Amino acid sequence: MDLDRRSALALAAGAALLALVPHAFAQGTPDKAVRIMVGASPGGGTDILARMLADKLGPDLHQSVVVENRPGASNTIAADITAHATPDGSTLLLATNTGQAIAPHLMKLKFDPLKDLQPVGLVAVMPNVLVVSSSSPYRSVKDLVAAMTAAPGTLRYASSGIGSTQHIAGEAFSLATGTRAIHIPYKGSTQAHVDIIGGEVTMMFDSTSSAMGQIRSGKFRPLAVMADKRSAELPDVPTMAEAGVRGADVQTWYGLYVTAGTPKATVDTLVAALGKALRMPDVQSRIRGLGGEVGTLSADQFADMNRQEYERFRKLVRDANIKGESL
Repeated sequence: MDLDRRSALALAAGAALLALVPHAFAQGTPDKAVRIMVGASPGGGTDILARMLADKLGPDLHQSVVVENRPGASNTIAADITAHATPDGSTLLLATNTGQAIAPHLMKLKFDPLKDLQPVGLVAVMPNVLVVSSSSPYRSVKDLVAAMTAAPGTLRYASSGIGSTQHIAGEAFSLATGTRAIHIPYKGSTQAHVDIIGGEVTMMFDSTSSAMGQIRSGKFRPLAVMADKRSAELPDVPTMAEAGVRGADVQTWYGLYVTAGTPKATVDTLVAALGKALRMPDVQSRIRGLGGEVGTLSADQFADMNRQEYERFRKLVRDANIKGESL
């Protein structure tokens, strides 16, 4: 075989090998741009976490990752889109217990959150915090309870939608205190914040992830954290139990999901990428700065947690006699 022919064959073999490298390198990764569906408006806690993850997951997946907001219907519009997407790993959902564990007991959904969405991992857990405007006359939980007792059904509390954790937290608070307030649902926390600050509504039982910015800016006054211990970011704010109310603790958790039926190799890649992102110091610092704890559960453990929460909120919705709507 002459030199030119050997050189040509070597070049051809090298080209074939190089052509295989991207395929091998991308094994298990989505073969097109990835979108993270968010069931809340821009600027809220879910959106903040989704955009943080998009920045971290993109380089690891070797794909562009964008956030797509589809607010409304207690986060279930985004979940519905993800549940019915092509199962190739290109459509992710950053969900909360609102859509995954509460809304199914209040709405007639066109998907099953436990069967049609594959858990990838727990991202963060955030306590809810009772907040009022900084100009509000109420300076403690005791003040609020006294006002609600004196004039039942007159004070108004905001939420990011019917069946949201804010809504459930408000109802849990009413159950625990024997009081009653008017629920004013919004399509997201951001819109609700405007009316809290403006005095259109009295209070909100918001997640720390969405409320912390307003608290730090001095626009919100936090009265109590709805958890069993004080938040490291709000050390001077009592827990609800310390404020004299027991049985009203509600937390908001955030988890990453992908369409059910996505190939296992792709799911495993997403699990690994999420785990790597959550171990990054700046991600951990950001989540803690929002008053939360970083998720440490495996995908299977997170799936078990989701099922347990599903049943827990089924009981709470029934006990509080909360009514929903159809999607």
